[in-house]
Amino acid sequence: MSGNPDSARDFDFLIGRWTVRHQRLRRRLAGDTQWDAFDGTMHARLILAGQGNFDENVIHLPTGSYQACTLRLHDPHTGRWSIHWIDGRDPKLDPPMVGQFTDGVGTFFGNDSFQGRPIRVRFLWTRPDPSGARWEQAFSVDDGASWETNWIMNFEPAEKDKAA
Repeated sequence: MSGNPDSARDFDFLIGRWTVRHQRLRRRLAGDTQWDAFDGTMHARLILAGQGNFDENVIHLPTGSYQACTLRLHDPHTGRWSIHWIDGRDPKLDPPMVGQFTDGVGTFFGNDSFQGRPIRVRFLWTRPDPSGARWEQAFSVDDGASWETNWIMNFEPAEKDKAA
């Protein structure tokens, strides 16, 4: 399979400083319908001559703030991206999410575990408006037959980036 040569630019919209509005399901995979809302910040930059990017996050959970990072790497042969999350509370590379953008929507899948049981994870990246971005995370316990969206992040340019 040969990749789209422009796919290395798929995440260019994310480069810069962002204010992030988070919504997270209080209890995941428990039939919960209550969400917590909180803020954060994110700063993303290109790496590897545009074949990747790296972002740094500050997440202000209701129980306290923490830092995290994301490493995204583009495979020029397939046009696919791998996304690696690093949580500052337990610094290690989480299992990768792999996928690509089609018709402006980035869809990424990976395998992980939650509270000791295997799960399938899905990330969706969309652009609800030209100046913003949206990320959604969902878990599946039935190999993708059904999904529970449990975290949503809405990105707005940070004040100083709005004027640029």
